[in-house]
Amino acid sequence: MADNANQIADAVQRARFALHRQRPKDAEQIAGEVLKAHPGHLQALRIVGYALLMQGRAADAISTLEPAAPAQRDPELDVQLALALRQAGRDEDAVSRLRRAIKRQPPFPPAFYELGNLLFSLKRYDEAVDVLNEGYAIAPMPELSVQLGQTFLAMRDNAGAKCAFARALAAAPNAVSALWGMGISHQGIGENKEAIDYFRRALAQTPDNPGILLNLGHSLLEAGDLDAGYDCFRKAARGDQKRYAGALATMVKAGRGRFWLKPSEATKFLRGDGDRA
Repeated sequence: MADNANQIADAVQRARFALHRQRPKDAEQIAGEVLKAHPGHLQALRIVGYALLMQGRAADAISTLEPAAPAQRDPELDVQLALALRQAGRDEDAVSRLRRAIKRQPPFPPAFYELGNLLFSLKRYDEAVDVLNEGYAIAPMPELSVQLGQTFLAMRDNAGAKCAFARALAAAPNAVSALWGMGISHQGIGENKEAIDYFRRALAQTPDNPGILLNLGHSLLEAGDLDAGYDCFRKAARGDQKRYAGALATMVKAGRGRFWLKPSEATKFLRGDGDRA
């Protein structure tokens, strides 16, 4: 590739466009040509990193990004490398890389999110809370509050979860993950009427979502609205066998509602073959 600034800029733009159009191989090829002419070109490196991650080629991403990371000192590149390390099953190396990324200046908020999410997946909840709170203090992104709320839920701290999800909803009132999380937080302490409102708001954004329907159905049963609750279970069961099995298991285990002497009776009821409660 000729050493021409306009040609380089055009190639980077085409590579970025290919990436956005979900054509990672094309993006990798175009940005790779830029890197041949300019091995340290940061934008091209980032594009190649994303393209390799999208293709699930963790080893190639590591071999491309790891040698470049020390010289670049770029938090976005650090995050990409951490994601590749995680894909490769090297979780502790990913944690170390992300801890490096959150110290970069200026701060890169996605690094805090990715580190909090990784620590959450490793069940290192206290560390995740600290990182997510630190990130939110720097950049109050709803995603950080949602992940914090999910972490509190895993810790069975419903009060903390409600505060985190409320903070996310103040910034993004229709965020499904925050609405669902708030519903779960209320449901966990028996506040089913409040939970119903949040689950319904979440369903308004994602109609027929099976997981939310199951949560809503459970809260409706607990609140005494049996017909509406069972309707939710029936809707959640439509589509495939996994959805049906999940709805059946949740309905049978519900604390209130009908008592099923035989699994076959619950099955008929869920399919609409039996009488309603």
